Amino acid sequence: MAYNRITLRKPAGIVLSLLFLAALAAPLPSAAQQQPGYGRTSRLVLIIPFENTSNLPAMDWIGESFPEILNSRLNSSVLYVMSREDRLSAFDHLGIPATAKPSRATIYEVAQQLDADYVLMGSYRLEEATEFIVKARLMDMARLRLGPEMSESGPLTNLASIETALAWDVLTSLDPSVKISKSDFVAKYPPLHMEALGDYILGITASNEQTKIKHFQEAVGLEPSYTLAILQLGKSYYTQRDYEAAATWLAKVPAGDPNANQAQFYLGLAAYNAGHFDRAEAAFHALASRLPLTEIYNNLGVISARRGDHAARSYFEKSVQNDPNEPDYHFNLALELSREADVQGAVRELRQVLAIHPDAEARALLESLSAGTAPVKLPFARMKRSYDESSFRQLALEIENANEARLKKLDPASQAAFHVQRGQELLEEGLSSEAEKEFREAVLLDPGNAAAHTGVARVLEGNQDPTGARNEARASLKLKPSVEAYLVLARLDLSENKAAAAEQNVEHALALDPANNAAAALKHDIAAGLAAKPQPQQR
Repeated sequence: MAYNRITLRKPAGIVLSLLFLAALAAPLPSAAQQQPGYGRTSRLVLIIPFENTSNLPAMDWIGESFPEILNSRLNSSVLYVMSREDRLSAFDHLGIPATAKPSRATIYEVAQQLDADYVLMGSYRLEEATEFIVKARLMDMARLRLGPEMSESGPLTNLASIETALAWDVLTSLDPSVKISKSDFVAKYPPLHMEALGDYILGITASNEQTKIKHFQEAVGLEPSYTLAILQLGKSYYTQRDYEAAATWLAKVPAGDPNANQAQFYLGLAAYNAGHFDRAEAAFHALASRLPLTEIYNNLGVISARRGDHAARSYFEKSVQNDPNEPDYHFNLALELSREADVQGAVRELRQVLAIHPDAEARALLESLSAGTAPVKLPFARMKRSYDESSFRQLALEIENANEARLKKLDPASQAAFHVQRGQELLEEGLSSEAEKEFREAVLLDPGNAAAHTGVARVLEGNQDPTGARNEARASLKLKPSVEAYLVLARLDLSENKAAAAEQNVEHALALDPANNAAAALKHDIAAGLAAKPQPQQR
């Protein structure tokens, strides 16, 4: 399995955070027959800034806009477009200036460094003062072959729409089964003011935070819903330590936006630094439900520790378990054990810190505890401030590819069964959005899989979609009665104050499994609710 070499230099916790996908390496369900079936192949795509072939230096900034726009249009569960940070990291590792115009040989070397499957490169020019023309080609790294030329054109003022049309060309080139038309694809994305895009690009390429803030503010002023600019503005305020302003802007990124995870991470940090622990905890909790990065659990532990909450220990223990080679996680656990008067445990963790890396603070605390003179005031636990969803997603993508290659050998029903199993495990981890994808994929593969419909029902119930959850639970019961489907209906009935209907559905569940604890507990809750209601007076 080939991984991005840049990724492999990131903390081991990124890899270990993927343990929730361990089922992917488990034996696949047996199949009565071997046939191609359904399967996805995920691809890593590197986009190089396009070359300005016009004799107009004022248009140079447009080259950097292609990776940004195409990244936002193409990133999906089957296409991962590498970030600007990944590209610049590879350039730096190879000693290439960030502003260099690399040759094709150099581009190939960068792509190898990043283990990209495809590289997109191109050029643009302006003709007759208004007509903007772009040409691009995909390099297939496995075959070392350039694909056919793709071309788009239009008025320069429609720059973002032209780039979106090019994104459709790339998408359909990589996946000819895509059904959406080019016009519908372009229409999915609201027009973007060219000057706002220009300010955004000038902001991300600026060398100091004040200049960045100026350009991002101007971009948001022109396009108030431009979430990329909002995110970067919030991050720049965070870098400037204006935590209140940072939190205000980061909170404006909608939960369903592709940038929401990163916004939540920095919102948590900004709120924590501003002393708003409740808000910080809420941000990290929301993020942990979607992205199981070890640093998120660590940060939840730090917040819990600051609030005197004993849950801190379990967060730190999970962080150490996930990434035993990160000294800060051992240090934080040592602090918490020391607070709980577990001196032996604290000493053990501090020795682990020093075995990994020299640490003056850890050594001083170890010497103090070993001498029986614990400090009156312990230092603060250490937050993790670097956000690395990119490495997590790349590793998850590689695991997904390996899994899908094996799934192709199974019949659709067996594939569906596997996706249901994976969905249930993801749901138990609290990763509801990922679980929903698995359950819905199972439904597509095998519409008669009752457990797949039940899984969708459970996710929709948690997402406060009672109508959708009820419909899926009923669809499941039509295929095959199950305890979980009846319990979904019972909980929905109870939330709508339909106690009699809830009680009936619980009885159906208990008829299938009389020893089911969840059904018994729900029956008790229903009975307690009925008992608490005022009874009509007898005449």
